[in-house]
Order: sequence, then structure tokens, then C-alpha cells
Amino acid sequence: MATEELKDKSVSELETELTALYREQFNLRMAQGTGQDVKPHNFKRVRRQIARVKTIMTQKSAAGA
Repeated sequence: MATEELKDKSVSELETELTALYREQFNLRMAQGTGQDVKPHNFKRVRRQIARVKTIMTQKSAAGA
């Protein structure tokens, strides 16, 4: 998801997105642990998306305070 799209979302929508990303990260780890073929670049993609969402949430909370 693009950064601009994330900036347009509310904090509650960002929290929902963050939860979904954590779930995806967990599912990738479990798939790798069970021996399924998981593409390594997916781990990096999800980690970076989590960082983007957290950064925007921090920016929104700082702007509101």
C-alpha cells in the first residue's frame, strides 16, 4: 500500500491495517516453519509496511498533541 493512501486513513483504520500486517507476518513465519516454499522478499515487504504504518501513526499522534 502506498504511503499516500496510508496518510489518508484514520488512526483506527491504521490500527486495523497494522493488525492485518502482523497476522500476515505470523502466517509467513508459520509457513516457513512447516517447510512450505515462502518467497524471502515477502518478509522484507511486510516488515517495511509495518514500519510505514507505525511511522504514520506516530506522526498523526504528534500532530494531534
